[in-house]
Amino acid sequence: MPRRPLLSSALDAYVESRRSAEAATRAELRLSETEVRALLRIREHPGIRPSQLRDHLSVTSAGVTTLVDRLVERGLLRRELDTEDRRVNHIHLDVDLDAEPWSELDRAGRDLDAAVRTEPADVADAFAETLHRIIRTTTRR
Repeated sequence: MPRRPLLSSALDAYVESRRSAEAATRAELRLSETEVRALLRIREHPGIRPSQLRDHLSVTSAGVTTLVDRLVERGLLRRELDTEDRRVNHIHLDVDLDAEPWSELDRAGRDLDAAVRTEPADVADAFAETLHRIIRTTTRR
């Protein structure tokens, strides 16, 4: 059987390493993968509406309500009513994801960013463009 291309093997190794590190952190913090994705999305979009979070996570309305309720009860999130439309809630983090132990949730991404910064910018940019092109090719259906 022919050997897998080096790039494919390297990407698989990176994904597996990242998955293992994230799983260990999730277990330590007692969070599901969906809960982590929700927390990271809310950090990127403070005040996100439940419907926007639902769409991002690809869960049902009931699912996002249950998820947010659970994270509010744990003190990780808070809901704020919209000042103009009281039917609307906005979701905010109630923890600092840049502080320990929460910062471990995206440490793998920060470590990768730091490693990429050690490479010449033109090399990193060319690799990123190639990788994006490969991913677009393999995900078209």
